[in-house]
Amino acid sequence: MTKSYFVTGTDTEVGKTVASMAVMHAISKAGYRIAGYKPVAAGSKETDEGLMNSDAIRLRAASNVELAYEEVNPCLLDAACSPHIAADIEGRSVDFSVLSKGLRDIQAKADVALVEGAGGWRVPVSYDSTLADWVREEKLPVILVVGIKLGCLNHAYLTAEAVRRDGLEVVGWIANRVNPGTEHYSDIVKTLEHHLQVPKLGEIPYLCSVKSRDLSEYIDIAPLGL
Repeated sequence: MTKSYFVTGTDTEVGKTVASMAVMHAISKAGYRIAGYKPVAAGSKETDEGLMNSDAIRLRAASNVELAYEEVNPCLLDAACSPHIAADIEGRSVDFSVLSKGLRDIQAKADVALVEGAGGWRVPVSYDSTLADWVREEKLPVILVVGIKLGCLNHAYLTAEAVRRDGLEVVGWIANRVNPGTEHYSDIVKTLEHHLQVPKLGEIPYLCSVKSRDLSEYIDIAPLGL
C-alpha cells in the first residue's frame, strides 16, 4: 500500500519545496518509488511545455517515476497569491474531487506519495474552505516544515496545534535555515524539539543554489517507517 504524507509549513516562503525535495531525495536513495504531488499551485510561468508552477516543476524532477506535469499539479492558478483569490480572479473553483483523483493516480505509480501544500495550514482555497479541509478528508499524516527565523516558535506551535485539532497526526518536522543571520539558531531548534514532541526528520542548512542540490544527507526517513 502506498504511503502518503502532506507537507505543510509554518508560513509561506519557509522552504516547503526545499524540504519536500530533501525528503524525496532521501526516499529515492533508500530504493523506494517516490512521486511528488502539488495539488494546488498559485503562480505560473511560461515554459516550453506550457504554463507551469516552479514548485511543481521541482517536485516532478525529484520524483523517480515518470509523471506528466498535469499529474503532479492538477490545479494550476495563474496569479501568485492566495489560491482563493487566484481562483476568484479566473472565475474557477478548487474541486476537491479533482485533487483526490489526482492523488489516487499518483499513489498508483509510487511506493510513497509526498503532497506539498500551498502556503500555511489554513490557506484558503475558497471563501468557505481551506486546503486543510481536503487533507482532513484524505486523512493524510503531516510533516511540518519550520523556517527558522524570528517568530517561528509561535507559528510552529500554532500550526502543530491546528493540525492536531483537525484530527491529524504530525509525524515529523524539519528545520529549514532560511536566514543565515538568525540569532540563537541552536536554541530555537532545541526549543522546537522539546515542544513539538515528534521526530525531527532533519535540519537543512542555508545553502547557495539549494534547489539544485541533492539534499538527501540532511534527512532521516527512519521515523516515517520507511
